[in-house]
Amino acid sequence: MDNLDDRLQNIALNANEPQNNDGDKWGMPLKELYRLAMTFYKDKSGKAVHFSYEDNLKLVAFTQQASHGPLDLQNASPLGVLDVIGRDRRMAWQQLAKISKPQAMEGFVDLLDRLCPLFKPYVEAIKKDREEKHRLAIENEQKEREQQKIEEQRSEEQRKAEEQKNREEVQKRQLQDALNQQTFHQFKAYAEKQFPGNPEQQAVLIRQLQTEHYHQYMQQLQLVESVDRRSIDGEPLSQSIDGASQTQIVSEEQQCDSDQDEYPVVSPATMWTRPDIEAFKQEVSAGKGDGVIRVGHGDTVTVRVPTHGNGSSLFWEFATDSYDVGFGVFFEWGKPMTTEVSVHISESDDEDGLDDEDELHSSDDLESGPHQRDHTPPSVGRSRPLITSIIPVYRRNSESEVYVGSHNYPGEGVYLLKFDNSYSLWRSKTLYYRVYYTR
Repeated sequence: MDNLDDRLQNIALNANEPQNNDGDKWGMPLKELYRLAMTFYKDKSGKAVHFSYEDNLKLVAFTQQASHGPLDLQNASPLGVLDVIGRDRRMAWQQLAKISKPQAMEGFVDLLDRLCPLFKPYVEAIKKDREEKHRLAIENEQKEREQQKIEEQRSEEQRKAEEQKNREEVQKRQLQDALNQQTFHQFKAYAEKQFPGNPEQQAVLIRQLQTEHYHQYMQQLQLVESVDRRSIDGEPLSQSIDGASQTQIVSEEQQCDSDQDEYPVVSPATMWTRPDIEAFKQEVSAGKGDGVIRVGHGDTVTVRVPTHGNGSSLFWEFATDSYDVGFGVFFEWGKPMTTEVSVHISESDDEDGLDDEDELHSSDDLESGPHQRDHTPPSVGRSRPLITSIIPVYRRNSESEVYVGSHNYPGEGVYLLKFDNSYSLWRSKTLYYRVYYTR
């Protein structure tokens, strides 16, 4: 026992040296390290690690000092005569003298580390595990914050998208209302012609025409924006622009060029399509319309429709069998000599009395785009009346839909409805058409 007493005194002397009791030991708080040491000692002692009797006395003495402080013999419970282990433990505890509880904790940790080489790796493993958990917790917290930020941004984007959608809906309704006001009388006159005495069918047809007119108008706006962007970027303009949309744009451009004192500005025409092509061809074939014309290959048919004194606008409808046909509308200024509608058939090189200067379109123009014409007022001595292009000639898919259009009279004159088949070298086309005026 003398050897044991000497060793405990040395431990007590070392423990009485100044210590940083409030700091960390091995990178963690002392109390936390002491708890780990206690857990390791209880779990491993007698199992994975075997301590000697004297080592156990020293370790137990440190735990008693860390829990209760220095031994108080006056208040200590008496020991039995045969309690040798209790007397040895009390002696080891007493030899620690008055070292503090933190010093006792540190002494326990140091002694356990010296006695068992496995203890420090055990602590390091727990420390790394906790650091990894802490790191993962921080990463998860950051991910949650980022996810929350993304959700907030997404919610903000959805809110802005909803607001933009609402604004677009309001603008769409306003634009539709404005377009409907402009075209209501024309569409109403057309619907009355199609369904006389049937207000319900007339209302349905007017709504269909207004909806299609709105979609065509939006296509025109998109086309104008595309043309403007390509012009700014210096790119060549596409030659495959939709015929109806191109018609409106070119007509509007030509109106600006033809603003002159002698003749008023010509408003653009309105065009749309409808799907009941078979019923339309049957009506025209049955004599409920103007008639059926055979447009030979390489030929151009011009339907001359004079303005009527009792009318204010012109309507036209046409369709073909099996194949498309070129179509355009022009206006010949001057007082009509007759109110009768006439049909003229000519080859492409002999365009109904138009010389090279007044030629409306060549066969190549049907494929490549509109041909701009100078609408300068006729000079003195000019032998021919001025002809203004309202809708340039473009190929129309009239074999699948009925093409319908209208135009307000710009004044007195004759409408020239051109049905151009000059681009076809072998195929003739069967044309079904109908024209009428409205007040």
